Amino acid sequence: MHQDERTARRVPPTPVLIPVLGDQLSADLASLRDIDPKQAVVLMMEVWDEATYVRHHKKKIALIFSAMRHFADDLRAAGWTVDYVTLDARGNTQSFTGEVVRAAKRHKSKSIRVVEGAEYRVRAAQDEWADRTGLPVDILPDDRFVCPIVDFYGWAQGRREHRMEYFYREMRRKTGLLMQDDGKPVGGQWNFDRDNRATPPRGLNYPPPERFRPDDTTKEVLGLVAKRFDGHFGDLEPFGLPVTRKQALKALDQFIATALPDFGPYQDAMIAGQDYLYHSSLSLCLNLGLLDPVEVCRAAEEAYTRGDAPINSVEGFIRQIIGWREYIRGMYWWDMPKFAERNALNATRPLPEFYWTGDTNMRCLSESIGQTQREAYAHHIQRLMVLGNFAMMAGVAPQEISDWFLVVYFDAYEWVELPNVIGMSQFADGGMIASKPYASSGAYIDRMSDYCGRCRYDVKQKTGPDACPFNALYWHFLARHEKRFAANPRMGTMYGTWGRMSAEKRAEYLASAEAFLDTLEPAKAGWAKAAP
Repeated sequence: MHQDERTARRVPPTPVLIPVLGDQLSADLASLRDIDPKQAVVLMMEVWDEATYVRHHKKKIALIFSAMRHFADDLRAAGWTVDYVTLDARGNTQSFTGEVVRAAKRHKSKSIRVVEGAEYRVRAAQDEWADRTGLPVDILPDDRFVCPIVDFYGWAQGRREHRMEYFYREMRRKTGLLMQDDGKPVGGQWNFDRDNRATPPRGLNYPPPERFRPDDTTKEVLGLVAKRFDGHFGDLEPFGLPVTRKQALKALDQFIATALPDFGPYQDAMIAGQDYLYHSSLSLCLNLGLLDPVEVCRAAEEAYTRGDAPINSVEGFIRQIIGWREYIRGMYWWDMPKFAERNALNATRPLPEFYWTGDTNMRCLSESIGQTQREAYAHHIQRLMVLGNFAMMAGVAPQEISDWFLVVYFDAYEWVELPNVIGMSQFADGGMIASKPYASSGAYIDRMSDYCGRCRYDVKQKTGPDACPFNALYWHFLARHEKRFAANPRMGTMYGTWGRMSAEKRAEYLASAEAFLDTLEPAKAGWAKAAP
């Protein structure tokens, strides 16, 4: 966020308590700005409530705790007094509110200054702190984003449709990224997505992402997580994720130099055994606060200016950050708390057990889930067109698949995960985010991956026990939602094809899909949320 867009704040009564949350690991955080460190105490908290409100992937918990501890050390080195409450600290109440109340008494604080929580439930808890502590609480806007929430509301108000593309153009104009002096986009167009759908050639390889050897702090955290969160989903080690600002910058430099040039054409590709494939995975650094979104975009823009990366790769990467990321955050706050409960397609099927185990003969799903278990990561096409696509076409309850996504990925926070899943992936918002559901048959996965070649199912077969289940599920999904989607201009071709099928062929598709759905075992209780 540019300096002139920051909200000026009066100096709070001292001594001031400054809670810094686990996704606010930025030295230029608004609550740390324009205040003498000698007049403040920074409070950082590892609390059970945050690690278990869903049962997060072990690697995700370790990432956040390690990054928090390293950031606390950086703050101390910069002259701040940091009160760091570890998970196992004596007296830890295991909640943000409980620890704020305790710290305010411990330090005889006169006021509290905090940046607003990124998630609805955290922001709601912050509103209670004044009553719980009896102190004035200054809740500051999070200006680490390009678009303040109030500005997004201004953009969204009165619009019949809230499409990302138009919002993205406003963010390009605001930041000046990939813009000419005459106000036109560099390259003569806003979007180069048509150049970014290349089918991956055989033998496509990728530069491995930067990985970092755990230091003593991270090793201590790994031991803690192994002991206290052993029953959570996912592999804890090997662990090599960036946990400091210095490491995040190194990961950014490595991506720009080695992966960005081919990011564009192959960003939709899926190759077994190549978990990152030109993707940056810098989302974890952005969402923790270790990197600023504009600095990341500037680094990509500079690569284009130097001639080191083509416009389609650079524009596509920048669009994900100042377009999609900012837009999704805005839509989250625009519709919460209703967004979390939306279910426009009336989907009620329990999440299948194989989402937790990876034990399925559908190779695209087993590969994506296995990677997720190992890495706490899968890229956006695996999430949308394999994991999300299957859940939507199978009619899985959107809240169950949303909880799963929130558990398993290291970059998943509710503000970014929930609208991506409820809206983009499951169409449970009824079309607020996407203009059509992202449903596809096995042909798309076959075109964009090497998953189908060694799958137990035959992607070329349309129905029957040996056919790729995505094929029949696709038509089953369209058939049961025909009343809703038949008039959608982007789906007319598909419904035209369905209408030209013989009654016998349509019945064969439906029977094949239903026979497969009958084989799905529901997930056991307690994976996403433990019983109360």
